[in-house]
Amino acid sequence: MTFHSYSPNCPFKSIDDIKDKKITIMGLGLNGGGEAAARFFLNKGAYVTVTDMKTAEQLTPTLERLNSDSTLDHSRLTYHLGGHDLADFENADCVIKNPGVKFEGNKYLAAAKAIETDLSIFLRFTDCPIIAVTGSKGKSSTVSAIYYGLQQAGFTAFLGGNITVSPLTFFDQVSSDTPVVIEFSSWQLADLRGRGVLKPHICVITKIVPDHQNWYGNMEDYVADKRLIYADQDAGTYSIFDAGQDEPGTGPACGGTWGDLFARESRATVIRYNTQTQYSVDFDSLLVPGEHMKLNAQNAATVLQLMGVEKQRAKEILQTWPGIAHRLQFFHEWKGYKFYNDSAATVPEAAAAATQAFGKPVILLTGGTEKGLALDKLTEVLIEGKTTEQIYLLAGTATDKIVPELDKAGTKYNGPYNSLDEMLGALKDKLSAGNVKSDIIVFSPGATSFGMFNNEFDRGEKYMAAVKKLF
Repeated sequence: MTFHSYSPNCPFKSIDDIKDKKITIMGLGLNGGGEAAARFFLNKGAYVTVTDMKTAEQLTPTLERLNSDSTLDHSRLTYHLGGHDLADFENADCVIKNPGVKFEGNKYLAAAKAIETDLSIFLRFTDCPIIAVTGSKGKSSTVSAIYYGLQQAGFTAFLGGNITVSPLTFFDQVSSDTPVVIEFSSWQLADLRGRGVLKPHICVITKIVPDHQNWYGNMEDYVADKRLIYADQDAGTYSIFDAGQDEPGTGPACGGTWGDLFARESRATVIRYNTQTQYSVDFDSLLVPGEHMKLNAQNAATVLQLMGVEKQRAKEILQTWPGIAHRLQFFHEWKGYKFYNDSAATVPEAAAAATQAFGKPVILLTGGTEKGLALDKLTEVLIEGKTTEQIYLLAGTATDKIVPELDKAGTKYNGPYNSLDEMLGALKDKLSAGNVKSDIIVFSPGATSFGMFNNEFDRGEKYMAAVKKLF
């Protein structure tokens, strides 16, 4: 893959220089990023054009929030929805790009004079200490634990990035004394290539497994974007990397592990998971289940110590961490059955790990739409049956590949179902019949379901609402 590199030069000399500039925001969306950018640039006095391939009807919730806000100067706001107009890109002083849009082959972005993102603008014009986290599994839980820990330790801290909060929402509240925790997707990192603006005080790369292979096509290109998180670190900063083995056949072509490669490349002080005892914490108990959550909490404890929190205090704080929405989130109980929402598990390995988090077999609700990933880890767990008492499958292209493997092995399953309501109705019939031993019900798709939902967070909210309605 040929990687596009962006200009290190900013189209704005200062934040004040934004006033009266023409800004095109490419992608309003439903997750808050485009909305935050629109608000930010309007509040800084720019003329803002918002363009999105989605229609006004599809974007109704976001549009209602913007249009009902009397603090915004709506005379400076224009919508071009349901498609893009090349003139909006050619005539703009700057285009604010959505990370889910590839630069390569995009005629609209090619026509732009300057391209920035919400993250690049934030990083260019703030001097707060950045704690940056990326990876394939556990990054959202890790940033959540770090943010919680910093707050409990007395810091005025902020959390943003891929966790669906744009840092532009708190731009005017940060200073050199306010640490900001940012979760970066590989796409968000790719949008920073060449800019030289990401120099985190601490960076963490969580476990690397195959992900987004339908976008990248291979592990090397996928991880190339992850490596940008430490590319501009220097002496006096810290990098935290995996010390374990990679999944067989998924490591770097040069040999060794991804963690080894990262450690060789980083110019920061490198810390490897659980190998430097001065940072290691022996947690007595955590509120969130699973060995992988212990690792996320350990990495958070290391970050807290690097920020000056005493080890015992870090341990005490993180043992009260309640976890994060859509990640093994306990949210409902019915007749002794406990329901967990793990909708943010969008890779097969995460769903497999969810079945092993409780120390006993679970009733697993899984499946959905594939994104070019090997499904072996999940199908192996399902076929083995040691951690699943019953399996319920949500329809989708990933499920279409799982079903023949289950049939071949003679593994029983329920479904596939074409909706959450259909799947939960079947589940309630089984539970009501009383022939189910497990009291743990986990919705962990291990895939996307974008044909049914806007994203994994929308999927999780709809799942929880459906459970509470039916049970």
